[in-house]
Amino acid sequence: MKRRTLLPVLLAFFCTLFVTFSCAQEPADPGAEDAAATPTALNEKPIVMGYSSWAGWWPWAIAEQEGLFEANGVNVELIWFDGYLESMQALASGQLDANCQTLNDTISFAGEAVNGEVAVVVNDNSAGNDKVVVAEEIATLDDLVGKSVALEEGVVGDFLLTLALEADGKSREDVTIENLETGAAATAFAAGQADGFAGWVPFWETALSREGSKEIASSADFPGAIPDLLVVTQTLIDNEPAVVQALVNTWFDILTFIDDNQERAYEIMADRASVEAEDFERYLEGTRFFTLEDNLEAFSPGDSMVHMPYAAQEMSDFMVGVGFIPEAPDLEAVLDDQFVMAYADANG
Repeated sequence: MKRRTLLPVLLAFFCTLFVTFSCAQEPADPGAEDAAATPTALNEKPIVMGYSSWAGWWPWAIAEQEGLFEANGVNVELIWFDGYLESMQALASGQLDANCQTLNDTISFAGEAVNGEVAVVVNDNSAGNDKVVVAEEIATLDDLVGKSVALEEGVVGDFLLTLALEADGKSREDVTIENLETGAAATAFAAGQADGFAGWVPFWETALSREGSKEIASSADFPGAIPDLLVVTQTLIDNEPAVVQALVNTWFDILTFIDDNQERAYEIMADRASVEAEDFERYLEGTRFFTLEDNLEAFSPGDSMVHMPYAAQEMSDFMVGVGFIPEAPDLEAVLDDQFVMAYADANG
C-alpha cells in the first residue's frame, strides 16, 4: 500500500556576528539552531505503535503526516499492518509498545500478553461498519433459526450476531455456525455456501455481492458494543507514563485537526486506506470518532454497552461461553482511564 511521507518544515534562524574590521556577517551553527527549534522528545528511543485498516484508526496517519506526535513531544515509529491479526500478535508477543484493536480482541489477548495490554483511549465506536448479512429468502431473524451463518468464531462478527439474536429473544445456539476466517466466510456466503454472514467492512461488501442478499443487523443497532481502542502495554505505562499521556493527547489533537482541516485530513486518511473517495465517505459514515466527552462516558461504570466496564464483562462472558478463551483476564487491569482523565483536567 502507498505511504505518503511529509518531511517536517524547519525554520532556520541565523545570528549575525559582527567582525570588528570587516563588518562581515556569518550564520551561526545551523545544527544547533535546528535542535533548538525541534521540541524535545520525552523518549529518545521511539515507541513502536501498530495500526491497521479500520476507519477509526486511519486518523493516526494524520499525526504522522502533520507532525502531531512531535508537537506532543513523543517519538513514535508508526507501523502499518496489512493484517489486523498480525498486529495483535505483535503486541501480545512484545514486538510493539502500542496497537489499535477492539475491546473484545484486547480481552482475548490480554491474559497471555507478555507485557500486558491496557486500553487508554477510545478512538471510535463502530456505528454500522459491522453487519450481519443474510440471503434473499431470509426476511427476519426468525427465518435464520436453524440456518447456517459463516463467521470467525469469537471475534466481533460473532459477538454482533449473538447480540442481535438475544435482542430478538433467541440465542447463538439457534443457528449453525460455520467457523471460517472472516474473509473466507464472506466469500463462502457470497458463493451460496451459507445462509448468513457476520463481519466487518470491507468483508460485508463481498457478502453483499450475492444477489438478493441484505443487511439484517448492524453495529448501529447496538451503540457501544464494538469500541475500537488505542491499547498500550502495561510495561509502557509503568516505565514511561508521560509517553502514554502524550499519545492520548495526540489523539485529541488529531480530532481537532480533522475539524479544522477536513479536506487535508480526508486526503491523508483516504491515501492511507488506499480507497476511492466515494468508498471512504461511506466507511466514515459507519464510524463514530470519540471525543473527550465520549471517552469519559465510555470509561465510566454503568449498566449498558456504552460503558466499557460493563461491555468488557459482557464480551468476556461471551468469549468464555463459546470457548474462545479459557478464562477471563483481569478486566479492571485492561481499562485505564487515568490518561483521559488527566487530559480532561488539563483541558477542562
